[in-house]
Amino acid sequence: MTSVAPASTRSRGIARDPRPDHGRPRETEYRPQHPLDVRRTVLSQRRGGGDPTMLVDGTVIWRASRTPVGIATLAIRETSPGVIRGAAWGPGAEWALDQLPALCGAEDDPRGFDATPHPLIADAHHRNPGLRLGRTDLVFDALAGAIIEQKVTGMQAFAAWRRLVTSFGERAPGPTPRPLFAPPTVEGWRHIPSWAWHRAGLEPPQSRTIVEAARRGETVARAVAAAGDGEARDRVLIGLRGVGPWTSAETRIRALGDPDAVSVGDFHLAHEVGYALTGTRTDDDGMLRLLAAWPGHRQRVIRLIGASGVQEPRRGPRLHPEDHRDR
Repeated sequence: MTSVAPASTRSRGIARDPRPDHGRPRETEYRPQHPLDVRRTVLSQRRGGGDPTMLVDGTVIWRASRTPVGIATLAIRETSPGVIRGAAWGPGAEWALDQLPALCGAEDDPRGFDATPHPLIADAHHRNPGLRLGRTDLVFDALAGAIIEQKVTGMQAFAAWRRLVTSFGERAPGPTPRPLFAPPTVEGWRHIPSWAWHRAGLEPPQSRTIVEAARRGETVARAVAAAGDGEARDRVLIGLRGVGPWTSAETRIRALGDPDAVSVGDFHLAHEVGYALTGTRTDDDGMLRLLAAWPGHRQRVIRLIGASGVQEPRRGPRLHPEDHRDR
């Protein structure tokens, strides 16, 4: 089981269609009690435009996942303002529908967030009332994806994720516009052969970290579920060999919607935060000092910076960083 808690214990605002799954989808309707930008919220989970677990087809977001009770394909569409329709196929369909509100940010609690310390954040917050921090509740999938992104560029990481998931994952059910794949099982990650890691472009330290984490996959998921806060979850994840602060933060952001997680050690993030808030680059320590104005909501501020559209002008060709994230 790779979820933090059974999604059925957290569903709210949904009306269930009880039809059994005999080739037809199970369906649900979610009516959030807050503004929701469903595309920005859900697509934050996508790993590049070619992600084999997600795609956008017109107004529909398709997502394949391996739930604790089996694979599922979820189709998400906003049928009218404030009405989100979900349809799901596969043995994990019910779980995916139960988890839909959390994926759309229903558990994101912005209370206590004050955007006023900086005019850019205040403006971005005003213009993006529907920005929410969603969560997948699939800890190991998020952890494996974050480990793949260690030490390489985003393009390299997305290509590796695509190759590994399509080769060792499972074809997702449902009428998807193109084939989608659910990630491998925890045991599946563990038994990927060495040549496949190499062909995907991963270095031995990354593949070893995923394999070693998979050996403790169920234990880690339970420990993260039992941890009471972000710091406790961080300690659990960093306790894994090869997992450092950057990987832990990226895992908590995607799997748990952690509103305060900061990916310290990222090659670009500190520069982006520094430029947005001061007009000049900064390092990790400088970024943390700047974000200290929003305790408990530092990831929310980072998302708002991204939504603001403010970017440092490029001064030359992109670099190929050798080691910009923790091992």
